[in-house]
Amino acid sequence: MFYLNWAILTVSVFNTILLLWLGLTVLLNAERRTWGLWLAGGGLLMGGVFFLAHSAILGLGLLEQDFPGGLWWAFGWVPLVGLPYAWYAAMLWYASFWEDRTSPMHRRHRRGLRLASLLALIIVILLFIANPLPPFSIINLTPWLSIGGMPLLVVIFPLYLLTCIGMALDGLLRPGQSERMMGSLARQRARPWLLAATGLLLGISLLVGWAMVWIIQTARSQDYSHASTIMGAFDLVIALLISGVVLLLGQAVISYEIFTGKTLPRRGLQRYWRRAVILAAGYGITVSWAMAQRYPPIYVLLLSTILMTVFYALLAWRSFLDRERHLENLRPFITGPLLYDQLVQTTPPEWNASQPLQALCADLLNARLAYLLPLGPLGPLMGPGLAYPAGELPLLPGLSELESHLCAPDQICLPLEAGQFAGAAWAIPLWSERGRIGLLLLGEKRDQSLYAQEEFEIARSVAERLVDTLASAELARRLMGLQRQRLAETQVLDQRTRRTLHDDILPRLHAVLISLNASPQANAEAIQSLSQAHHQVSVLLHDLPSISAPQVARLGLLHALRQAVEDEFAPAFDTVEWEISPAAAQKAQQTPPLAAEVLYYAAREAVRNAARHARGPLNPGQTAPPLCLRISAAAEGGLALTVEDNGVGFANPPVEPAQAEGAGQGLALHSTLMAVIGGTLSVESAPGQFTRVVLSLPG
Repeated sequence: MFYLNWAILTVSVFNTILLLWLGLTVLLNAERRTWGLWLAGGGLLMGGVFFLAHSAILGLGLLEQDFPGGLWWAFGWVPLVGLPYAWYAAMLWYASFWEDRTSPMHRRHRRGLRLASLLALIIVILLFIANPLPPFSIINLTPWLSIGGMPLLVVIFPLYLLTCIGMALDGLLRPGQSERMMGSLARQRARPWLLAATGLLLGISLLVGWAMVWIIQTARSQDYSHASTIMGAFDLVIALLISGVVLLLGQAVISYEIFTGKTLPRRGLQRYWRRAVILAAGYGITVSWAMAQRYPPIYVLLLSTILMTVFYALLAWRSFLDRERHLENLRPFITGPLLYDQLVQTTPPEWNASQPLQALCADLLNARLAYLLPLGPLGPLMGPGLAYPAGELPLLPGLSELESHLCAPDQICLPLEAGQFAGAAWAIPLWSERGRIGLLLLGEKRDQSLYAQEEFEIARSVAERLVDTLASAELARRLMGLQRQRLAETQVLDQRTRRTLHDDILPRLHAVLISLNASPQANAEAIQSLSQAHHQVSVLLHDLPSISAPQVARLGLLHALRQAVEDEFAPAFDTVEWEISPAAAQKAQQTPPLAAEVLYYAAREAVRNAARHARGPLNPGQTAPPLCLRISAAAEGGLALTVEDNGVGFANPPVEPAQAEGAGQGLALHSTLMAVIGGTLSVESAPGQFTRVVLSLPG
C-alpha cells in the first residue's frame, strides 16, 4: 500500500506543478488577452487546482474512515466539473468557432455547445442538492435523484464528459478557417498533439464512468475487502493518463504557442518547459516519498527547501551556459569585417562576405538554404546578393509580387509556397530608417522542426546588419577607389603640365622673345610659335578639372540642368524633349541644396554620356539616324529624374568602376554619391534601342 500511495501522490504533485506552470505561462506570455485566452489559461489553472485538492486529499488519507478532508473533497469537484467544459470551449476557440458564424463548423457545434452547457448546469445543481461526500457515501444521495437505482449524478457525469471531449475531438478534426497570421500552419503542426491529448481524455472519460459505476456497486454490496487497493489503482491509472494529456498539451503550447497568440514559438519557453518537467518529476517523487513515509512535517518542509535551492542553482547555472553558448554563436556577427584595413591598405586582408551568412544559417538557424537579396537604395551597392550554401543566386521570379505582401515593418516573416522560390520556405523583410533594404529567404530546418520566434528575430537583425555593412563597405570602397584614381590622374596631369610648360612652351617663348627684332620672316615664325604655344596652353586648361559650380542654388535643379543641356550638349542631339510634371517641379524646388547638386551632376553626366556614345560608329556611306534625348521628372513617393536616349545602347550597363572606362567611371562615382544622399542610380539599356538612366531620391 505504501508504494501505491507514493505513486499516486507523486503523479498528483507532478500534474499540479505542470498544470499551474502551463496556465500561468499562457496568461503571462499572451500577445492579446482575449476571452478565449482567459478560457484556455483558466482551464489549465483549474486543472492545477483540481490536482492541488487531489494531493491534499491523498495526503490527508482518502480511504480512512475518519477522513478529515471533506472540504477538500467538495472543493475538488468544482474544477472537475469545469475542466471538460473549459477544454471543449478552448478547442472551439482554437478551431475558429466564433470567427465565422456562418461556417459549417459553427453550425455543427451550436447544438453540441448548448447540450454541454445544459449538462454542466444540471451537474452543478445536483452537486448543490446532493452534496457529494467522500467515496462510498455517494449511495446516500436522495433516492428520487436516480435512474434505475443509479444516482442521477453518476449517470449524467460520464455523459457530460463524453459530450465535451467527443465534440472537442470533432472540432479538432474539422476546424474552421483561421484569421490569425500563420494560424493554419501552427494548427496543422499542433493538431497531432491536441488530437492525442483529446483521445486520452476520451479514454479517461470512459474510465471515470466505469469507476463511478464500480464505486456504487461496491458500496451497495458492502464488500470493502479490496476496495481501497482497486480504487487506488483506478486513481493511479487515471492520474497517469492525465499526466500524458498534460505532457501532450504542454508540447503543443510550448512548441507552437497555440494559446498565447504568438505567431511563432519561442525557443526559451521550450527550455523552461523541459526544466519544469524535470522539477515536477524530481520534486513529486522526493516529497511524495517523504509524505508517504509519514515523516514529520518539518522534515518534509526542509526537504522541499533543499530541492528548491538546488533546482534554482542548477537553473542559474544552465542560464549562464545558455548565455555563453549564445554569445559564442553570435561571435561571427560581433567581430568586425576589418573595413579600415580594406580601405587603407593596397593589399587588404581577405574578408568573405558570405561567412556571416553561413554562420547564421549553419550554426544558429540550422537552415538548409538561404538567399540574402538587397533591395531599395542599398541594392546597387551590394550587387545581386548572397546565397547559402555558397554559390550563385538562382533565378527567383515573382519577387516583385512577394515584396507587395511585405509592406509592414513589424511583420516578422511570411510563409512561402513550396517550390516557388528555389526551395525557400520563409521570407523575412529587412528594414532600416530609409525603408526596406532587403529580403532574407530561408529554407526549412534540417531537422524539419519549426523556427522559433527568437530565431527569426536574430536572423532579421543579423541580415539587416550584414546588408548595411556590405553596402557601407562597398560605398567606402568605391569612394576610396575613385579618390585614389583622381589623385593619380591629378598627379599625372600636374606632371604633364609642368613638363609641357618647362620643355616646350617656355623655350619656345624664350626663342620668340629673342627673334622679335629680327627680319620679317623671323617675326612670322615667332607669331606661328606663339600661336602654337597658345594652343598648347588652351589644351592644358581644357584638360584641367573644372572647379566652377553651376548655379543650382540660384536657378534651381531643373532650370540649371536645362541651361547646361542647351549650352553644352544641344548640338549633339537632333531633338531634346522635356517632360516635367508640376508636382516634380515643386518637389525639385524643395530638394535640399546638397541633394540637388548631386542630382544635377549625375544627370549632367548621363546627358554627356549620351552625347558622346549614343550615336556609335558609322560605316562608310551610312547616315546617322536621328538622335533624341528625353528628360523627364516625376514625383511619386519622392523625386525620379530620367535621362533617356534612343541611341545604340549596350548590353551591360557600366555602373561599376572596374567594369568600364570613361563613362562607366563617371556613373560609378555618381551612383556612389547618390547612395550617400539616400538615392539610387539605375541604368537600363538595350542594344540598338535605348539607354535609360533613372535617378531616384526618396521623399
